[in-house]
Amino acid sequence: MNSTPAANRLHIAFFGKRNAGKSSLVNAVTGQDLVIVSEQKGTTTDPVSKAMELLPLGPVLVIDTPGIDDEGTLGELRIRKAREVLDKTDAAVLVADAVEQLSAVDHELIVLFQEKNIPYIVAYNKSDLIGEADAAVKPEDASQNPAESIFVSAKTGHNIDQLKEKIGTLAKTEDVKLQITGDLINAGDFVVLVTPIDKAAPKGRLILPQQQTIRDILEADATAIVVKEIQYKETLDNLGKKPALVITDSQVFDKVSAETPPEIMLTSFSILFARLKGFLNSAVRGVRAIDNIQDKDTILVCEGCTHHRQCDDIGTVKLPRMIKNHTGKTPEFAFCSGGDFPADLSPYKLVLHCGACMLNERTMKHRQDSAAAQNIPFTNYGITIAHIHGILKRSLEMFPDVLAELE
Repeated sequence: MNSTPAANRLHIAFFGKRNAGKSSLVNAVTGQDLVIVSEQKGTTTDPVSKAMELLPLGPVLVIDTPGIDDEGTLGELRIRKAREVLDKTDAAVLVADAVEQLSAVDHELIVLFQEKNIPYIVAYNKSDLIGEADAAVKPEDASQNPAESIFVSAKTGHNIDQLKEKIGTLAKTEDVKLQITGDLINAGDFVVLVTPIDKAAPKGRLILPQQQTIRDILEADATAIVVKEIQYKETLDNLGKKPALVITDSQVFDKVSAETPPEIMLTSFSILFARLKGFLNSAVRGVRAIDNIQDKDTILVCEGCTHHRQCDDIGTVKLPRMIKNHTGKTPEFAFCSGGDFPADLSPYKLVLHCGACMLNERTMKHRQDSAAAQNIPFTNYGITIAHIHGILKRSLEMFPDVLAELE
């Protein structure tokens, strides 16, 4: 748990035709045999990901994809998998053959990069197969690629360091990443975190949102006080100092709300992570759809991770039960997890997502945008639970712009 979570790493993906040398170039850039390399076309059959430190970027997730020109029925599936990687890519490397230059398929990829606003660079691999005079000439302009292009050779190591520098420049952003709590608290503040430890909790450690929030509080030079829900009231009474903020697991939201004085700010891990991932406003708008759910309507429940389901799992058991009790209706529920997310959302009346601690911001933006484009309401677990218990307004009081969505 000391390593940077994948969701917090820059996702750098390598795309291109079969046999352009994507896998060889990935190995050269990472300095290790990350993926199998072969002269045979189509060696990479599924996206391969590796979390690592890549200087000068730091923690990244490097993704090698199948050839975008694969053939046959299986080839179509591989192409679909490769295209799905685009929805979580922060920076792309288009690997082209230096001898052949850009193909029609490569140009199609460039159009996709531009449509999805993915910064990219074109790396012309196998430069060792062309003459020095040709290699000295600037490569073909890649549809006004702002990062320009570069001749490289995975075989000889030519320009690999320069490619890494370009990737580093490409992936840097001037945007200041939103902290989980940093703009809500001050140095010296007390923050109480209510964290139930139940059957679903991983043995020997906290779940990722709890761990990341504790680190965020400490970086703000504030004090994190972690308690189970059964000790929460006693802890408040004995603190001797009013906490600046209380953050609770959504599953005990109603209990914690009842025991928290109204002058103390209260919210949930799920709400804070919806804000961190950039979909809090739309999730607050979307939660109102729950009140209009009818019998036989289908709600899609999405988990970002693929953990083993417990007998009273929050996504598959507790939330469906809460929604049925709240609405008095008997809707149906469909489920997806991990990287799976249906392109066609028309069968669903609502998308109900987890807090997305395991997914990066670009992935969540894609899912939110897909729902918006198809006019399907989109919300998350914590906001739904707060809405059902009638405490959503209170849990959003520190976010006036978001609170306005409820008006």
